[in-house]
Amino acid sequence: MASQAQVNPKRQQELQLQYSNYKNTLQQLAQKIGDIEQEAEEHKLVIETLDPLPKDRKCFRMVNGVLVERTVEDVLPSLKTNSDGLKQVLEELLKQYKSKQTDLDNWKKKNNIQVVQP
Repeated sequence: MASQAQVNPKRQQELQLQYSNYKNTLQQLAQKIGDIEQEAEEHKLVIETLDPLPKDRKCFRMVNGVLVERTVEDVLPSLKTNSDGLKQVLEELLKQYKSKQTDLDNWKKKNNIQVVQP
């Protein structure tokens, strides 16, 4: 308690605001990562389902809210491209998350911050 009294209230408020900003950023990144992981998993399932099918079989794909009839041969390459893109985005988001987490840890050490959970 004595160490808290030594920090002036304005400085304490600034530190709390910075901590909240770090936490919010990390939470937003985690949410995006979860969304991308879910979408990548959906792509994977669809690709696994369509792969063994004959290439001339018709299938349907939603494009900008419109259901479009295509063949497996037309749809599979774009699905694989989208899936690869999602994996790259996911890797980049994970790097950003780790970087922000490291920044937060360094900031906590620099400012001698100890988080107390109620």
